[in-house]
Amino acid sequence: MTQITRLLALVSLVILAACTTKPVVYAPEADVIAARYQHDGPTEIVIFNVITNDGDRGEHAAMLINASQRVLFDPAGTWTHPDSPERHDVHYGITPAQLYRYTYYHARRTHRVRIQHLEVPPATAEYILRLAEQYGPVPDAYCARSIFDILRQVPGFEGLETSFYPNRLSEQFALIPGVWEEVIYSDAEPTERQQYTQ
Repeated sequence: MTQITRLLALVSLVILAACTTKPVVYAPEADVIAARYQHDGPTEIVIFNVITNDGDRGEHAAMLINASQRVLFDPAGTWTHPDSPERHDVHYGITPAQLYRYTYYHARRTHRVRIQHLEVPPATAEYILRLAEQYGPVPDAYCARSIFDILRQVPGFEGLETSFYPNRLSEQFALIPGVWEEVIYSDAEPTERQQYTQ
């Protein structure tokens, strides 16, 4: 890599970091390795859409990836937990307890969470995981757009039409054969909920 290429890469990272209010987070390798969690379920991707109950507005999108390990790509998200070290919006160690915490961090009196599952071949899941890890920190309001950017690079998903809106992501994803979904409601705020201890 030439000095000019390195300089351009550094400038691009600085500019991108300046576009978001969230600080750039890059956990140490030892923490990421220690948190690694391999889920025994099928290899899949799962789209999350956090929707307002009063106006049905999609306000945040994220993607769970179950490949050789299970991670959460939470672009420009605010959820954090010490047991799930983060690198550029990819959270590692997404055990059932962590997935519960994430889901009910968003599901509350004012919002529900639409969750869409799609089984994919192991190689596809692994490719999506690598793309998420390489994507870099995501600016505010780019949550759905970043997921579109990743999926459109994957064979079988090229037909998705890019959008900044989580609802458009959910609507298009729902049309893919094999997708099944659930919706999570809650009448409690995250601070009122008991910790999940499984």
